[in-house]
Amino acid sequence: MRHIFKNLITAFICLGFVAGCSTINTAPKEPVVEEERETIWDLFEDKDKSTQVQVNKHIWAASLDVLSFLPIEAADPFTGVIVMGWGTAPGSSQRYRASVFIKDAALDARSLKVSVQTPSGAASAETQRQIEDAILTRARQLRIADAKL
Repeated sequence: MRHIFKNLITAFICLGFVAGCSTINTAPKEPVVEEERETIWDLFEDKDKSTQVQVNKHIWAASLDVLSFLPIEAADPFTGVIVMGWGTAPGSSQRYRASVFIKDAALDARSLKVSVQTPSGAASAETQRQIEDAILTRARQLRIADAKL
């Protein structure tokens, strides 16, 4: 009885793999034409809606500026994620690392989520809020500077 049950489970697993392979898309793909870009900031321009980044460029730049004491481990402007490595803030002995998630193109507090960790665990909510406030303040300064150009 146990042997039959084991064989039955194996058959269902194999059937699941085979069924998963049956939905292969055989439609021909259109060739992708890459645009010439000079800098990463060119992605923020309104040339083509299919490649436009849906994050706020001022929040992105402000995040990199405010957290410049941390090394960048990964940054993806298409998803709005910046992952920073371990570092020490100027004038402090506490080590931090941070992750920034920019969710929207609006210059708004709801567009930004910052997660800060210390070696002993998550940083306090107050510390995270202060960093978010500093990033948003710097982003507003950058937007005002852009408007003056």
